Amino acid sequence: MTRPLIAVLNGPNLNLLGTREPELYGVTTLDDVEALCAEAAEALDLAIDFRQTNGEGELISWVQECRDRAAGVILNPAGYGHSSVALMDALLALECPVIEVHLTNIHKREPYRHHTYSSEAANGMICGFGARGYALALEAMAELLREDGA
Repeated sequence: MTRPLIAVLNGPNLNLLGTREPELYGVTTLDDVEALCAEAAEALDLAIDFRQTNGEGELISWVQECRDRAAGVILNPAGYGHSSVALMDALLALECPVIEVHLTNIHKREPYRHHTYSSEAANGMICGFGARGYALALEAMAELLREDGA
């Protein structure tokens, strides 16, 4: 039996994890996050496609690709969450569950970070748990897919 594919998509500057503002984001690298996701997905009998881009258009194209190939999307939109209506529109076109992840608690940060357009298209949001938030999102996604009978 084929394991459900979960797209784990990451937006701008996440390639700098481990070195960019470690007082906020910690020293965990994006490679560490990918390894954590692979381990969590394996335990949950899920497959993942883990990607990162600094380009808004590329991120939107990846979301659109998920319409035909993914059972669910876990998205860390990074700064695009706060600014991209186009990303929200692409997410709204999906017919699969979407979970938004942020490493920091965006509600304890600058006021402009409190709202994300992308969350308007998400089933839920996990923020403030660092890299562990991705594993929590995979657990939540597995539960959503079980509820939907996928």
